[in-house]
Amino acid sequence: MDDVAEHKFKHRREDDCSAIECYMEEYGVTAQEAYDVFNKHVESAWKDVNQEFLKPKEMPTEVLNRSLNLARVMDVLYREGDGYTYVGKAAKGGITSLLIEPIAL
Repeated sequence: MDDVAEHKFKHRREDDCSAIECYMEEYGVTAQEAYDVFNKHVESAWKDVNQEFLKPKEMPTEVLNRSLNLARVMDVLYREGDGYTYVGKAAKGGITSLLIEPIAL
């Protein structure tokens, strides 16, 4: 998600290489086609994570929770652009509602 966001919004320096550019060059596809492939990989990974949570076999749930929470943070930060480098409304709103605004009881 990071490479897609950075490539879409041109946040990489010109001398940096990205997975999107490598994929485009290797397979001769457009940027949008590369984004679509990478987004399908992200969707597939979410399905894997959800499946593992439905029937945990390999790892204790406590370990899986930490991985899931990291994936959730990455999803929020990169879903609508590079929210890590350029903090936008989604990230600010989430942090504000989580840590600053009181919950009405």
